[in-house]
Amino acid sequence: MLYILIFIFLFLSMLIYFKIADKFNIIDKPNERSSHTKTTIRGGGIIFLVAIIISGTLDQQYFIPMIGASIIGIISFIDDRITLSSRIRVLFHLAAVTLMFYFLPVFGILSWWAIVMLYILVIGTINAYNFMDGINGITGLYSLVVLGGLQYVNLCQSSFAAPDMIWFPIISCLVFLYFNFRKKAKCFAGDVGSITMAFWVIMLIMQLILKTDNYSYILFLSVYGVETALTIIHRLYLKQNIFDAHRLHLYQLMANEQKMPHLIVSSIYALSQMLIIVLIIFGEFNFYTLVALILIPLILIYTFMKPRLMVKLSD
Repeated sequence: MLYILIFIFLFLSMLIYFKIADKFNIIDKPNERSSHTKTTIRGGGIIFLVAIIISGTLDQQYFIPMIGASIIGIISFIDDRITLSSRIRVLFHLAAVTLMFYFLPVFGILSWWAIVMLYILVIGTINAYNFMDGINGITGLYSLVVLGGLQYVNLCQSSFAAPDMIWFPIISCLVFLYFNFRKKAKCFAGDVGSITMAFWVIMLIMQLILKTDNYSYILFLSVYGVETALTIIHRLYLKQNIFDAHRLHLYQLMANEQKMPHLIVSSIYALSQMLIIVLIIFGEFNFYTLVALILIPLILIYTFMKPRLMVKLSD
């Protein structure tokens, strides 16, 4: 009954947000990075933050990471409205991630240099998750798959988190997808959605890794990870500024140059990650074997498809 009430509350919250966004002109206008052509309500992913705040309020054990998610979510929502300097964003990201590390905790476990590297890795992953939010359905579906995999492990293999810390974000994904998983989406996640969800997903994955001492779970984000890393390498090869807007992600080329429907592309990414998660959960492989079995095919697929899609881009 609780989950039904949460679903109804989040659904009504989205409808209220649409009214607010319409009044205050919170819209996404197409630019050189966009894969859409019409203005659409932006920031619908604020529903992810609402779900996290509810979960952290009901379970005080998660109050600190909830505050971290609120910090990074609110600054991202502001950035959706008015573009902030990267220095300001980084400061808030550092504050939020520090709260995450304090909660886990990693400060008493890792050496100072390992913590510095972890800051870079986590903040980089958060931003990579945001870079991948460019077409209808991709953030909601991908997050739903990852959260679903985490919840299965949590309930059936190794309990590492309070179930509602995963159930509530899952429900928020379902609500968001109702409005976003469409040919003509009623809203986009915005930075507030993709960055907040990335923060929470990474926190859960790190909590699982610390509980099980199994680094294989980092591969729950392998599809996004390989895509982002190879796209950055490609842009460096082209001598482009990697911080400038672009449309060179593989999913962008599929949607824009090949004119594949957004929902099909998003489904391909989500299904690919789902199959990988199934392999991680049920395959009896060690970490290094999983890395080879998962990353090598992903890298080969990317390097095989990218040049062929780029040919059409240059025509």
